[in-house]
Amino acid sequence: MEKMLSVIIPFYNETQISAGVERVISVLKNAGIPHELILVDDGSENGCWNEITDLTEKYEFITAIALSRNFGKESALCAGLDAVQGDCCVCIDADMQHPPEVIPEMYRLWRDEGYEVIEGIKNERPAENPLYRFCADSFYKILKKLSGIDLKNASDFRLLDKSALEAWRAMPEKETFFRGMSSWIGFRRTKVFFDVPEREHGKSKWTANRLFGLAVSAITSYSSFPLYIATGFGLMFLIFFLIMFVQTLYMKINGGAQSGFTTVIILQLIIGSVTMINIGIIGIYIKKIYEEVKNRPRYIIRRIVKKDKE
Repeated sequence: MEKMLSVIIPFYNETQISAGVERVISVLKNAGIPHELILVDDGSENGCWNEITDLTEKYEFITAIALSRNFGKESALCAGLDAVQGDCCVCIDADMQHPPEVIPEMYRLWRDEGYEVIEGIKNERPAENPLYRFCADSFYKILKKLSGIDLKNASDFRLLDKSALEAWRAMPEKETFFRGMSSWIGFRRTKVFFDVPEREHGKSKWTANRLFGLAVSAITSYSSFPLYIATGFGLMFLIFFLIMFVQTLYMKINGGAQSGFTTVIILQLIIGSVTMINIGIIGIYIKKIYEEVKNRPRYIIRRIVKKDKE
C-alpha cells in the first residue's frame, strides 16, 4: 500500500484558489499518490476563507486552518507542518509558481530511492530583473559563506520525510526560516529542478522591504559573524586612533601642530556612522533574543474545518 503524502498550501488574500487546489488534486490522483491537503489561511481579508471551506465540503481529505490574524508565510507553514498526518509532506505556494507536476517525481525519489529531503530548485530565469537577481545571488553567497548553508535558487517547495519533519518540529525558535531550517537539519537529500511559471492570478506579496527583512533574519539566525564585524570596526578604529594620537603628540612636541577642523568633522561623521551601524547590528540580535524569551506561539489558530468521514 502506498504511503500518504501531506501537501501544505498557505494562503493570504489569494484568488482563484479552487483552480490551484484542483490542479494539485488532479496531479496526485493521476500519479496514484494517497494524499491529504492542509490549506492554511494566514488571516486573509478578501474572503478566500469561504472558498477554502467550500473545498472541505467537497473533499474529505482537505483540512482547512484559519489563523487568527496575518502572522506571515513562515508561521502559516508552521501551522500546516504541525498538522501533518502523512508519512511525508511537501510545501507548495498557492500561486502555483511551484508546479505541482513536479510532486510525483519528489514522491518517487522519497519512496523508491530513500531520500528524506527533496529540495525544489528553481532554474535560472533569463527574463528576471537583473537587480533582483544580483541581490538574490549576493544574499545566497553571504549566507553560504557565513553559515555553510547553500540556498542558491532554493525555495520552500520541498518534500520532507516524517523523520526530517520531526527533527524540524524539535527546533524551538519562534522566528522561523523554513528554507534554512529544513536545510540545517541534514538527512539524506537530493534536488529536483523546475521552471518557475508566470503568475496567472494576483500579485506577489513579497515587497522589497519584506524580502530585505527576510534576508536579515536568515543571516542573523544562522551566523553571529555580523557581531564580529562590529568588533572588527572597533579594533580598526582603535589602531587608527593610536596612530593619530602618536602623530599628533609628535607634532605638538615639535611645534608643528596645525588646525584640523575639517579632519575632525570627517572623523566624527565616520565614527558616528560606524557606531550607529554597530549598535544596529547588536540591536538585531537583542531583538531576536527578546522575541525568543517572550516564548509566544508561532501562530494562533482561530478555526479548523474538516469534513467528517461518512
